[in-house]
Amino acid sequence: ETLQRIVSTLVNKNDEIHNFIDMLNHTISNVQVNSSNAISELDEEFDGLYSVLHEMKGSMASTIQQEEARKIQALQDQLSQCSHALESSEELLELAVQSLDIKNPVELLEVESIDWIVTVASAFRLSLKPKVSDSMTHMMVDFALEKRMLQAVKFLPVPKAPEIDVAACLVADNCITISWRMPEEDSRIDHFVLEYRKTNFDGLPRLKGEQHWELVDYIKATQYTLSGLKFDTKYMNLRVQACNKAVAGEYSDPVTLETKAFVFSLDSSSSHLNLKVEDTYVEWDPTGGKGQEKIKGKENKNSNAASPKRSTNSPRASARGGRDRFAGESYTVLGDTAVESGQHYWEVRAQKDCKSYSVGVTYRNPGKFDQLGKTNSSWCIHINNWLQTTFSAKHNNKAKTLDIPVPDRIGVYCDFDGGQLSFYNASSKALLHTFRTKFTQPLLPGFMIWCGGLTVSTGLQVPSAVKTLQKSENGLGGSTSSLNNVA
Repeated sequence: ETLQRIVSTLVNKNDEIHNFIDMLNHTISNVQVNSSNAISELDEEFDGLYSVLHEMKGSMASTIQQEEARKIQALQDQLSQCSHALESSEELLELAVQSLDIKNPVELLEVESIDWIVTVASAFRLSLKPKVSDSMTHMMVDFALEKRMLQAVKFLPVPKAPEIDVAACLVADNCITISWRMPEEDSRIDHFVLEYRKTNFDGLPRLKGEQHWELVDYIKATQYTLSGLKFDTKYMNLRVQACNKAVAGEYSDPVTLETKAFVFSLDSSSSHLNLKVEDTYVEWDPTGGKGQEKIKGKENKNSNAASPKRSTNSPRASARGGRDRFAGESYTVLGDTAVESGQHYWEVRAQKDCKSYSVGVTYRNPGKFDQLGKTNSSWCIHINNWLQTTFSAKHNNKAKTLDIPVPDRIGVYCDFDGGQLSFYNASSKALLHTFRTKFTQPLLPGFMIWCGGLTVSTGLQVPSAVKTLQKSENGLGGSTSSLNNVA
């Protein structure tokens, strides 16, 4: 048995060596192929360089030839002018000499203007200096610097890893802005690659249970903003890589930025039977509850089972929490995660055909017939679109009319520790209303709807504009105490 184990081990080792030899031969072949490819690319680069130099030489030679032609043309024009003046001057000279030999006064009078003719001769107006120089020194070149640059040409170096500037990174408004720099100037960097992934672990990335890196390629600047994110995890890992034309460098040391936000889903077990609930969407269904109750009633009647209200075998009753669900006209659904501390923000968009809906918060375990804003343990804003639109803030069965347009999206800001619940126009970030109180129990997001549907957006950072507004808010939106005094 021992010998058999040794033989088996030796056979396995032989197989490993064979595989390793095959891998080495394959690697040798790849080195040869890649070297040939590198030489081909080198030839192409030098051919391109030769082509550029040849083109530059032709262009510069053409410039010299144009300068030569210009100068020769200017000198030939001047030579032509001088030849013409000389010919005219010789004729005048002959005329003047002949005039000197005239003895007859009458004949002399006929040529008495000879002095003026000679004076205005073109020979006297000629410049006897060449218009252009014969020098061509201004067309000379000195490639000493370029030669030194060419002699310094080397293979492209591998870019160094960028350094992420954590102090300049920003997490706000559902965006992450990340900034980085190179450890030293590198003019050959062509672009950067950014990778990021969400995580629930603080500190360095962990291999186990991590999501795959998401990639953003061809970033030309040393800063990038990731927008439209849903912060459904507590942190995000980020790293950056520099690339030149040929090769990518090492990644920067990854950084972890905190992206914690309030994430919840709509809890179908807390829903009225007339509501169809998905994770972030609720829709009023006028036939849902009644149709289901009729079916259950018939089934129970035929089987002589217990009353449908007490039945716990129905899938729908089980999903909706049985008798603890909302009933009557309390068409309500709650979030599945409570706010117990901190500052949080979420948004709600209603369908255009919604007739009536409320958005707010409530303490846990409201009564099955309770409606948002009609108890001392719930706060909301309510929109009623029957006949004419009414917009109001409700708490403890008191309402305050909000004389402002109803926005397409409503932002909800809850500062649990500060005792503040504010509603905003999610698009413009204009304040709609603020409740102020001391919250004594955990809060659940609450939604009530009749005719229509609501979409909830969670995992959102508190917008910068909201942070600024809530700091300076002075009660213009109203307060809990003001509602208590409304008849």
